Amino acid sequence: MPEQIQTFLREHPVGLLFLVIGLGYLLGRIRIRSFDLGSVTGVLFIGLVFGHFGYEMSPTVQTLGFVCFIFSVGVQAGPRFFSVLKTDGLRYMTLAIVVGGSGFVLALTLSKLLDLDHGASAGILAGGLTTTPTLAAAQEAVLSGQVPVPEGVSPEQVVTNITTSYAITYIFGLIGLILIIRLLPKVLGLDLKAEAAEIAREQSGGLDDATRELPDIVSRAVRITSPEVTGVPIAELYDRYPGLGSVVRLRRQGEELEVEPDVELELDDELVVVGQLDHVISISGFWQELSDRTLTAGAIESARIIVLRSRIKHTMLSPRGIVDRYGCFIAQVHRLGVSLAPEEIGTLESGDVVHVTGPDAAIDRLGADLGHIERSVDETDLVTFGLGIAVGTLIGGLSVTVGGISIGLGSAGGLLAAGLTIGFLRAIRPTFGRVPGAARWVFMELGLLMFMAGVGLRAGSGVVETVTSAGPSLFLAGALITVVPVFIGFAFGRVVLGMKPVLLLGGITGSMTSGAALGIINREADSSVPSLGYTGAYAFANILLTIAGSLILLF
Repeated sequence: MPEQIQTFLREHPVGLLFLVIGLGYLLGRIRIRSFDLGSVTGVLFIGLVFGHFGYEMSPTVQTLGFVCFIFSVGVQAGPRFFSVLKTDGLRYMTLAIVVGGSGFVLALTLSKLLDLDHGASAGILAGGLTTTPTLAAAQEAVLSGQVPVPEGVSPEQVVTNITTSYAITYIFGLIGLILIIRLLPKVLGLDLKAEAAEIAREQSGGLDDATRELPDIVSRAVRITSPEVTGVPIAELYDRYPGLGSVVRLRRQGEELEVEPDVELELDDELVVVGQLDHVISISGFWQELSDRTLTAGAIESARIIVLRSRIKHTMLSPRGIVDRYGCFIAQVHRLGVSLAPEEIGTLESGDVVHVTGPDAAIDRLGADLGHIERSVDETDLVTFGLGIAVGTLIGGLSVTVGGISIGLGSAGGLLAAGLTIGFLRAIRPTFGRVPGAARWVFMELGLLMFMAGVGLRAGSGVVETVTSAGPSLFLAGALITVVPVFIGFAFGRVVLGMKPVLLLGGITGSMTSGAALGIINREADSSVPSLGYTGAYAFANILLTIAGSLILLF
C-alpha cells in the first residue's frame, strides 16, 4: 500500500473505519455456489488484516456500534417475546435452551480439555453456533471490566482469543449448519414440501391455494337489482359471499349512509364493493354495474398496520380473512423482521406488521379492528431511542455482590432488557418508540459492522500467533459445537416436544440465529412455513446467547 495512503488511514480513523466496512461488506457478498461469508464475517476478516499491520480505531466507536446493535435487537424482539411466552412460547423457549445450552456446555468442556486460552470458549461458542450477539457480549464484557481476566493476561489478549476463535470456527459453523440442514431431511426421508403445504392448508382453514399470489383486488360501483340480497345485513352478506371483500360506500336515494354491519340492503341501493376479482364477477348477477365516478372516487393507498395486543384477543383475523372481509390486498407480513407468506400464517399475532393496500376507508376500518395504522413511517422516535439506551446502560451497570462475586446484567443484558421493554410497550401503544424497519436495520447492521471492524482491528495484532498455536484445536471444537447441538435439538424436538420437522428445523436455525440456514430450509420446503419456527425460537435465542457470551467467561 502506498505510504501516502497508509499515512492518511492512520491520521483519519473515520476513513479507515468505513474502508474496512466497505471492503468487508464486499468480501462478504462474494458467493461461491450457494455459500457466502456474509457481511459480519467479511468485515471481521478485513479488520483482522488491517489490525495485523498495526492500524487502530477508537474504542468509543466500537462501543457505540455495540450499543446500537444490542439495543436494536431488543427493540425488534420485544413485541413478540412476551406474547410468544403465552402461546407456543414454552416449546420454542425450551428448544432454544436445549440447543444453546448444549453448545454452552460443549464449549466450556472442550476449552478445558483442549487447554484453550482464556476467552476462546466464548469465541468457539459464538462461531460454532454462528451467533454474533454472543461474540459482541463477550467482547464488551471483557473491555468494560465486567468479567475479570486471569493474572498475567491483558484484556486485549483475551479479546484477541475471543475474536480469533470466532473467526476460525464461524466458517465451519456456517457451512456445516447449512450442509446439515440440507442433508438431514434427505437422510431421514422427510418430505418438507408436503409438511409445509399441509401446515399452510391447516392454518388457512383448509383452503388449497393454486397459487401463492393473492388474486387481483378490484373496486366496483354497483346498484342492487336482485331481491335475493335485499333485507340482508351487510355482515351476513360477507358471510354468504366471503370473496366479496368489503362494502366501502353505501348510497340510498341520493343520501350517503354509514356502512354498518347491521344495515340491511334495499333494492336500488348503490354500493362500492372491493374484493377479489373472480369472486366479485361470480356474484355479479345480484347487481347492475355503474359508471358513476362520484361513487368510486377515493384514494387507494398502502399502509402498515401493527397488530396490537389489546385487539388481537378479540379479532384473531387470518391474512386470508382480511382479504375476504376488508378487500385489502396483503403484500407481506413481517414477524420479528422475517417476511412471511400471508397464506402460510394461521392467525396474526401481537407485534406482526401487516403491509396492506386498498381503499383508504377499508384500511381505516381494518386498522380500527386490528391495531395501529402507520402511513408515515420515515421518522424515528429518537427521544425514546436515546433515553432507552441511556437507561439500558444504567441497568447494565448495576450489580450486587454475592459471596465476593459481583453479579449484574452487564452492558449487553441491560441494553437488551431496555430494548425488549420498549419494543413490548410499542406493541401496546404504537405511537410510542417508533423505529421504522429501515432505520432499525441501519442501527442493527451498521452498529454491528462498526463493532466487528473494531474487534478485527483490535485483535489483528495477535491473530497469527493464535492461529498457529491453536488453530486445529479451535476448528475441531467449533465443528463439534455446530454439529452436536443440531442433532440434540432435533431429537429433543421430535421426541419430547413432538414438533413437526419442518417447524423444528426452522426452530433450530432460530436457536442458532442463522438467517442463512433459514433461507436453505425455506428453499428445501419451497415455503416460508419454517420461518414460523425460526421466529419462535429466535426471540429467546438472541437473549439467551447474549447472556451466555459473558457468562461463559466466568468459568
